[in-house]
Amino acid sequence: MSETKQLPTRDALSEEVTWDLTKIFADDAAFDSAFTSLTEELKRSEKYQGTLADGAAAFLAALEYVLEVSRNLETLYVYSHLKNDQDTANTTYQAIYARASSLLAQASEAISWFEPEVLKLSDEKIWHYFEEEPKLSDYRHYVKQIVDNRPHVLPAEQESLLAGASEVFGASSNTFAILNNADLVFPTITDEKGEKIQLSHGVYGQLMENTDREVRAAAFKGLYSVYEQFRNTVASTLSAHVKGHNFKAKVRNYDSARAASLAANHIPESVYDTLVNVVNKHLPLLHRYVALRKRLLKVNELHMYDMYTPVLGEAPISYNFDDAKKKALEALQPMGEEYLKVVEEAFASRWIDVVENKGKRSGAYSSGAYDTAPYILLNWHDTLDQLFTLVHEMGHSVHSYFTRNNQPYVYGDYSIFLAEIASTTNENILTEYLLKTETDPRVKAYVLNHYLDGFKGTIFRQTQFAEFEHFIHTEDAKGVPLTSEYLSDYYGELNAKYYGPSVEKDPEIKLEWSRIPHFYYNYYVYQYSTGFSAASALAKKILDQEPHALENYLTYLKSGNSDYPIEVMKKAGVDMTQAAYIEDAMKVFEQRLNELEKVVAELE
Repeated sequence: MSETKQLPTRDALSEEVTWDLTKIFADDAAFDSAFTSLTEELKRSEKYQGTLADGAAAFLAALEYVLEVSRNLETLYVYSHLKNDQDTANTTYQAIYARASSLLAQASEAISWFEPEVLKLSDEKIWHYFEEEPKLSDYRHYVKQIVDNRPHVLPAEQESLLAGASEVFGASSNTFAILNNADLVFPTITDEKGEKIQLSHGVYGQLMENTDREVRAAAFKGLYSVYEQFRNTVASTLSAHVKGHNFKAKVRNYDSARAASLAANHIPESVYDTLVNVVNKHLPLLHRYVALRKRLLKVNELHMYDMYTPVLGEAPISYNFDDAKKKALEALQPMGEEYLKVVEEAFASRWIDVVENKGKRSGAYSSGAYDTAPYILLNWHDTLDQLFTLVHEMGHSVHSYFTRNNQPYVYGDYSIFLAEIASTTNENILTEYLLKTETDPRVKAYVLNHYLDGFKGTIFRQTQFAEFEHFIHTEDAKGVPLTSEYLSDYYGELNAKYYGPSVEKDPEIKLEWSRIPHFYYNYYVYQYSTGFSAASALAKKILDQEPHALENYLTYLKSGNSDYPIEVMKKAGVDMTQAAYIEDAMKVFEQRLNELEKVVAELE
């Protein structure tokens, strides 16, 4: 009998493949000290409450106090969640994360009076303050956003109640996260070499690219057999989370949860609808690609577990992490010296937690606070896809670095709507680099296939998720119970619409909704699709060396929240209120689909 492969424990990892969180707090005792200090700081809130009408100086003092609390809180919270994510089964860091989450709720409640109190003042008085006190000038856009939100801000006591209930509203999401990352036990399968492999989220993603079909099928059915067991529990957590979104939208006088979510960044709802409409119009392109995949895999039936494996067999290229770092630096040369210096710092200063370990949060992300490095979590495997993931997350981290080093704290962040543009611009530039530098037609075909799969997964798949997310919110708002059966039936039909007649209607895929953490993020996923589409336009401008294209792009990276996202992107050269940028992305997809068909024909 062969031994089952096990993930390493956290303490077995070498330091160089882990992130250095001592730059945030030297140790947990330092975290505790900062935690205590902020807890004491919250008691000073009463000193500022009720003073905003006392003049410009009092207004400024209260505003700066609120921002100081938020800034210190972010650092504490980021440290706690990074520590927790590196090993979600570690009870010490579960406790630290729980404490930080509780403090987040306390702090939100302690400063919840600020916006309602601002809105008690007349516009005339507020802007008179700005004329009277020059130090307020940096906060003009920040205060304008509050004033523009007047119809949706509640009286102070009601805002306090909502803020104090933040842990309650987040309970379903937290329950799902613990269940999904720590408690679910996935089965062991046998790979093509006869070795037993314990399924995990990261391993599953890798096995979906395996060229042995029996291995893919076993992983697919094994994973979903677990979600099948917990489908009613997960339906309950998702339903409760959606109800929270709809409840908060209603009490804040929004027409819908979607309207409330998009209003936070002044994104017109038409942007969401335009995306869904344009993508649906171009579904025949996805159906054509799926049909090509079926032909190239030479299968009588194409299943959902066949959607990620390379259509031309084993990858002719792969990268270990050191090679991937070198390749990333080469590919990102068009981004200029200023950009590349930040990438080099990320590699040299241990911003990245590289390998998968037991209990580690699945997937990949970039995270951090204004006063920390923009850390990256990976679950590394030696694949081309992981190179793309590295470049993707690096796009986020460089964006964060530039924003925090060019904006004051009040504007030192950016919306998710902007974030996905930075990451996917990098992906587009990497794709173009590989297509230009790789001469082996097998490699080109593989890269083209990878691009098409990435497009499928980012624009088509995330728009599918966006349709599902909007459906569950609108159905709940109508009073329809979100049972596991109801969710699964709709999701199965939606999946069939997107992938078309060439793929089988696998019963397992109906449960895919149950394992997607992004459905707990509140109208988040559509931004992957809009971001990838905008990135396609920006990458082309940079690679074509259009006048001021790189300069405008770096300005976007440095803008943070200093303007509304739509306006920031217009300055960068893309108008996301129109359909043209999505249509242009579809043209690139079709062009590269044509290229793949041509290269494959030459290889046959």
